[in-house]
Amino acid sequence: MEYRRLGKSGLQVSALSLGSWLTFGKQISDDTAEQLMVTAYENGVNFFDNAEIYAQGKSEIVMGNILSKQQWERSSYVVSSKVFFGDGGQKPNQSGLSRKHIFDACHAALKRLQADYLDLFFCHRPDKQTPIEETVWAMNHLIQQGKILYWGTSEWSAQEIMEAHMAARQLNLIGPVMEQPQYNMFHRDKVEVEYSQIYKTVGLGTTIWSPLASGVLTTKYLDKFPEGTRLGMQGLEWLKERSLNEERLGKVRQLKKLADELGTTVPRLAIAWCLINPNVSTVILGGSKVDHLTENLKALEDVSKITDEVQAKIEGILDNKPKHPQF
Repeated sequence: MEYRRLGKSGLQVSALSLGSWLTFGKQISDDTAEQLMVTAYENGVNFFDNAEIYAQGKSEIVMGNILSKQQWERSSYVVSSKVFFGDGGQKPNQSGLSRKHIFDACHAALKRLQADYLDLFFCHRPDKQTPIEETVWAMNHLIQQGKILYWGTSEWSAQEIMEAHMAARQLNLIGPVMEQPQYNMFHRDKVEVEYSQIYKTVGLGTTIWSPLASGVLTTKYLDKFPEGTRLGMQGLEWLKERSLNEERLGKVRQLKKLADELGTTVPRLAIAWCLINPNVSTVILGGSKVDHLTENLKALEDVSKITDEVQAKIEGILDNKPKHPQF
């Protein structure tokens, strides 16, 4: 396993990590979730990602039970939660980034995860209804209380991230260390262009999600629509409609030919492609089957296969290289 610093912080995270979105507490059994975490940990993964909204809190309960059972040294792994959407409550103050909800969400996550502190705490979305100063202060209070170590954002714009840093600097507080954006071969602009200056200025770390574009960057959708996949889950019709189209599937077919030539698979190639971006701190892997996770963890072996020539072939297939603005 390779370990990378999270932005400019001193924290080291495994280049490949494990997330629980749509799986823990929902799609898979608790036993399978445990097998996935143990497999990941034994292969050097030290970062496990979660959020209050995942399975309305059940995902954190499942993960907390596993961490308690395994009794790994607390210093040997990093665990996260996210705040914004809430865990299912619909009353006022049960969502958003107010000081109250941030505190309530943190305490609830600690209880569900059976943890004394969270290593990473993300603001899952920006909150237009709450002053950024209030959110920054709340995160700093949690850091001062020892309940979180680092805070960050997820799916924030570059402007919103910098507003948080400006508020933190003005108030002599700690700004966000990391962002969790979607990043894959089909979704590139934010990570490659929008954040490009932030990496240089404040040293943004990234814990990217959906490296396989919700499974599209595999071969399972090339023939007929399979059963038991996340794109077939009830309530995710929007994700299926957004992710699957013939143009993308055509590109996956071409990527498969290239992967075959390189002696790898489309998923491993797609994950390795994310890893070659120097601004990616860690790639969050999902998965509902242990053999799939074991296979995808081998993507680290394929990074060296993406030479300049291979990268040029990939760009030719994707035909979506983001354009940097001309100043």
